[in-house]
Amino acid sequence: MTTPLLELRDVAKHFAGVRALDGVSLSIMPGEIHCLAGENGCGKSTLIKVVSGVHAIDRGTVLFDGVDPGPLSPRAAIAHGVQVIYQDFSLFGNLTVAENLSIGSELRERRRVVSWRRMREHAEAAVRRLGVHLDLDATVDSLPTSGRQLVAIARALMADPRLLIMDEPTTALTGREVATLFGVVRDIQARGIAVLFVSHKMREMLDISERLTVMRSGKVVAAGPIADFDEAAITRAMTGLEIPDDPYDWEPASGTTAPLLEVDRLGVPGELDEVSFSIRAGEIVGVSGLLGSGRTELALALFGMRPRHTGTVRMNGEPVRLRSVRDAIARRIAYVPEDRLTEGLFLPETIDRNIVATSLDALSRFGVMRDAAAAQAAADTIRDMAIATPTGDRPVMQLSGGNQQRVVIGRWLLQDPRLLILNGPTVGVDVGSKAGIHRAIRRLARERGLGVLMISDDLPELVGNCNRVLVMHRGRLHAELPGVRTADGAEALRRTERELGDRLKALA
Repeated sequence: MTTPLLELRDVAKHFAGVRALDGVSLSIMPGEIHCLAGENGCGKSTLIKVVSGVHAIDRGTVLFDGVDPGPLSPRAAIAHGVQVIYQDFSLFGNLTVAENLSIGSELRERRRVVSWRRMREHAEAAVRRLGVHLDLDATVDSLPTSGRQLVAIARALMADPRLLIMDEPTTALTGREVATLFGVVRDIQARGIAVLFVSHKMREMLDISERLTVMRSGKVVAAGPIADFDEAAITRAMTGLEIPDDPYDWEPASGTTAPLLEVDRLGVPGELDEVSFSIRAGEIVGVSGLLGSGRTELALALFGMRPRHTGTVRMNGEPVRLRSVRDAIARRIAYVPEDRLTEGLFLPETIDRNIVATSLDALSRFGVMRDAAAAQAAADTIRDMAIATPTGDRPVMQLSGGNQQRVVIGRWLLQDPRLLILNGPTVGVDVGSKAGIHRAIRRLARERGLGVLMISDDLPELVGNCNRVLVMHRGRLHAELPGVRTADGAEALRRTERELGDRLKALA
């Protein structure tokens, strides 16, 4: 019988009395793609840091090739062939690709004088080994997320790893980029390198992994060959709950005539070309498309961030001017950006302050904040959006991704919007929190009569929550797919997802 490359036996880790890992056992075989799944806070990150030598264990054993190496340090873990690619990639954004790829070897070899030719040769060898094209002279900050990820993978492979740990590697990737990444991962496996693929995206787990381990509350709750699982089984293991996948049923209110939003031949030079569609009150309309399709530019134009646009936008039948964000807010249009960490939140500030940030005028009198009113508004939002926190005084950076997203959405709801634009509403959010956000969006559309424009790469998210899905390509509206109703059944959902996926593949 083959000895596992890595084995954890009854591993426990505590932080200030909190059990982050509680008797975890796990094995990874040489050359295996093993998926580690679980909701945020389940212990995945702690396990990664134990294997990579960042955290010392309180109980249990960590074995490499059946041997206990003793206390692990990051240096010792690397010596045993462990390389970790974290979500932030840990790259130097102001340096070139070649410099990022070579700096590790320069430090390991204790070079005192930089040889640009030697560094470039090392970088070229790394990219050649990965089998992809990268501009070695480009700064990392200028690359798309997928490019930065390839740099991180190439750098990790330079250390001749035996186990490559990838922490949520597809969080910010489009469907096409995910397919490219999976090809790279399978090439890595073909060289005998094991991959621990950490994710909470069920479709990806089923597609890429050979074995699966699911964690919840610091414990392993399910493990086995991937053939033993389907999406429902993974969801139950991750959450302990049955989460229905019923689509959002919507019918226009009786007596309604004019749509809430009408977009007629909207254009932005170099970005959008005569895009036309409409949204009615209570309707959720999805937008999909490949990278560069113009979907984010569409959102920015409707939020007043593309003032040089052409065409006509109407709200409730009346033409509106959207030349600035102030114009959009005045027309009760709200926008939740794709990257909540850099564009949507003031991370060091409290939850309360983040919630009221867009309502300062309404909560002030003669330029002075009414503290009691602000506190009540924040408390009401925390309750209505089911934000999991004991108090609003905590820094928002301490919340999970799902709760941070609820803060961003809840902030805009204080403005009583008529149109809510969601760009990647559940990016980086675990399955339980994702279901909660979907329920909140549906409730707001149904009860408040909001029109919702949902932009996403997550095909099940679009098909399950939207009444129609618009497909964009090169700045134009390429196709429109009708939604699925509950009465149509689960197979209709899957069929529409496949059709949407096939259309996107055809555009690639």
